[in-house]
Amino acid sequence: MTDRLGHKQTAAMFTLMVLGREVPNQELQEVVGFTLTGKDRTTLNGLGYVDSEPSGPRKSFVHVLTDSGWGWCEKELAADGPPPPRGQSTLASALYVLLRGLNDFLQRENKRLFHVFGPAAEPSGAEPIVEQIPHGTLEERIRAAYRELVREPRGWVGLVDLRPKLGAPAEEVDAVLKELSRAGKVHLVPEDNRKALTAADHEAAIRIGGEDNHLLSIEAL
Repeated sequence: MTDRLGHKQTAAMFTLMVLGREVPNQELQEVVGFTLTGKDRTTLNGLGYVDSEPSGPRKSFVHVLTDSGWGWCEKELAADGPPPPRGQSTLASALYVLLRGLNDFLQRENKRLFHVFGPAAEPSGAEPIVEQIPHGTLEERIRAAYRELVREPRGWVGLVDLRPKLGAPAEEVDAVLKELSRAGKVHLVPEDNRKALTAADHEAAIRIGGEDNHLLSIEAL
């Protein structure tokens, strides 16, 4: 079972999970009636669950879930009730009944949270719409795009599908991917079926060690 957080910290984590992007304190105030500041913020930052950066002329914080934060949320779904102190809130208890139901569904369907809170599937026959992911560092955008595209844990995603979502020059993407590959944070491999490769696949490939790599996998989400 995951380590339990305080009520406000838990509410902040689930709010960032559902919104699935960078969220400024002002929006948190509007959506849930509080901001993520002080010890609550520093605790979540210290645990590695949330990244917070000052933004704008007033240096108000903007928050986004990290990969570890997404992992914590997935584990918290299986909790048998709200974190202590339990108090008398029947709504909080009912919320965790709902969360357990969501967890059961994800387990049955072999799905991840980002399958629920990611973008809606495109209608059949519609022209694909490529939505760029503008927030965060390039590494964060790569991870976020991977979460959108992957169909199973640690699955493979084509670079031809990943690159359009990043909104960054190819050489910058290549530099970050090579650095992440050297650090063992991502895995890059060639497509085995070379006959299936299109011109776009060849153009999107990244060359490492004299070999073109077309597919990406990330273990830790």
